[in-house]
Amino acid sequence: MSEFEKKFGKYAVKNLTIKLIACYIIGYILYYAPSGVQILDFLTLDPYKILHGQVWRLVSWILVPPNSGGSNIFFTLIMLYFYYSIGTTMEGVWGRYKYNLYIFTGLILMIVAAFLTYIIICFQVGTDNQETIAGLMQLISMQYMSTYYINMSILLAFAATFPDNVILFMFIIPLKMKWLGIFYGIYLAFEALNGLVRGAYYVFMPIAASLMTFAIFWLTSGRFMHLRPREIKRRNQFKRSVKMTPPGISRHKCAVCGRTEEDYPDGEFRFCSKCNGNYEYCKDHLFTHEHVK
Repeated sequence: MSEFEKKFGKYAVKNLTIKLIACYIIGYILYYAPSGVQILDFLTLDPYKILHGQVWRLVSWILVPPNSGGSNIFFTLIMLYFYYSIGTTMEGVWGRYKYNLYIFTGLILMIVAAFLTYIIICFQVGTDNQETIAGLMQLISMQYMSTYYINMSILLAFAATFPDNVILFMFIIPLKMKWLGIFYGIYLAFEALNGLVRGAYYVFMPIAASLMTFAIFWLTSGRFMHLRPREIKRRNQFKRSVKMTPPGISRHKCAVCGRTEEDYPDGEFRFCSKCNGNYEYCKDHLFTHEHVK
């Protein structure tokens, strides 16, 4: 546990996924209410209007649900349940602090992406054309500056953490999460590059914020630990010890729960690069254990 987590971890929001889902539900209720579209227009992440005094938009845009009104009630409920399932799972696996850090990093990067988009629009249109800039930002904020890409980053993180979990794609086709994650990763990267090539920075920026959120998670969670000299040395030592292991004795053992490959034949065991010593953990405790210093 880092010093920052020890100091600020107590302020982490409990059940953050449920609170986000509640925000989406409020947003959908507002959308389908009379004059709902106009109400949501007062909540969007619009940098132009924020800089003109409407500072509440820095927070209220979270109420604008992904793809507002773009699907019927049935698929909306399915989508909300899916986000709830993967979000609560990630919160349980990572812990409240790390999950909060991931979500709020994504929200902050999305705000940064919105303001960078606004700056680019100002250069493209010209600062004298304030009416044109206001109109463009109104359309862009409603269509692109939403929590949709935040949810995509959660899906990518879930797929990277549980690559072998199987879901029923289209309610029929069994599909491992890693393939779904790869598909969405490639799709988002293609959309971002296509937007960059076309000069549609309002498309590129929010997707880049989403992918950057996931990249930060990937780089800081030990996913590249096998490339570190310290980890190479540790693995070589482990391989030598395996050769010396007498028959009938477990080769893997979780330092937290004590499970071995005999108790957990289909599970994964990995060493933690942040612990001092050769401490191995099952996948259920790899991200949640307290580091040994």
